[in-house]
Amino acid sequence: MSRTPAQKAARLSVAPMMDWTDRHCRFFHRQMSARSLLYTEMVTAPALVRGGALHLLEYSDAEHPVALQLGGSDPKELAEAAKIGADHGYDEINLNVGCPSDRVQSGCFGAVLMEQPALVAECVAAMIRAQPVEVTVKCRIGVDDQDASEVLPDFLQRISDAGVTRVSIHARKAWLKGLSPKENRDIPPLDYPLVHKMKDQFAGMHVSTNGGLATLDAAELQLDHLDGVMIGRAAYHQPWDILGDADRRLFGAQNPLGEPADAARAMLPYIEAHMSAGGRLHQVTRHMLGLFAGKPGARGWRRTLSEGAPKKGAGPELVLEALSCVETQVHAAQ
Repeated sequence: MSRTPAQKAARLSVAPMMDWTDRHCRFFHRQMSARSLLYTEMVTAPALVRGGALHLLEYSDAEHPVALQLGGSDPKELAEAAKIGADHGYDEINLNVGCPSDRVQSGCFGAVLMEQPALVAECVAAMIRAQPVEVTVKCRIGVDDQDASEVLPDFLQRISDAGVTRVSIHARKAWLKGLSPKENRDIPPLDYPLVHKMKDQFAGMHVSTNGGLATLDAAELQLDHLDGVMIGRAAYHQPWDILGDADRRLFGAQNPLGEPADAARAMLPYIEAHMSAGGRLHQVTRHMLGLFAGKPGARGWRRTLSEGAPKKGAGPELVLEALSCVETQVHAAQ
């Protein structure tokens, strides 16, 4: 059976991140990697079904393959939201069973659902029945005092029986009692070997891992054991380091661009179109601040954009001004 674009792209995906992976961020990331899978921020099923917040589903055709991540715990509502996502052309519908925030817990979705695997199975089964696009799950290895080596295989078996064939596992527990969402990204220890064991146990399932992966070297090590890797903060804060050479190294394809400055220039027509439609410069450039991370001129690039972009009247010329800070540093170093 031939694989879908999302299945092929899932070898490397950029994790869904609240307040970060909006449509402008995804368009920017797509300039650097034509092959990787991009995710929306989590969109709650109630926001779509009851709130009619369809603006949250806006994206550019250039973003494909792109996945919609949903949050919720009501099977009927999630099914309706999944159908809305499919109707909008998303390549994958993903259920969030990993986010540990208080806001998510109070809504009974995210990582707290690791405690209700039967409900998760009911949710994904309803989502699969409702529409034709593949339904996937992003989860943790467990929560709080659960024995991850026991609960994770049971969880995977239940969602597999419900029809899920692709999962991304954040290789940490989520501590819902006592740790903040930020602390949950760093403090619980990583357990990649458990995720590897799950791939051995569920050989027919596409298994990706997430958490603590900060370089392409680290990603390649995981791909010796797994089908895919999902990278979050590193892809956001050092996008060129993760995405600039990803197509060549992980997909055996040609990279779209040769250097980070190309990515900055590639965004100029998009920025002009966004501003012509009434948008503001900083809505786009806030996602571009890490483009030159660790490279000469990075500080000037960040400062020029972060200080200037929110100002009234700031436009694409500010990006060129910021870029000149980098090029001046590069020439000085030669």
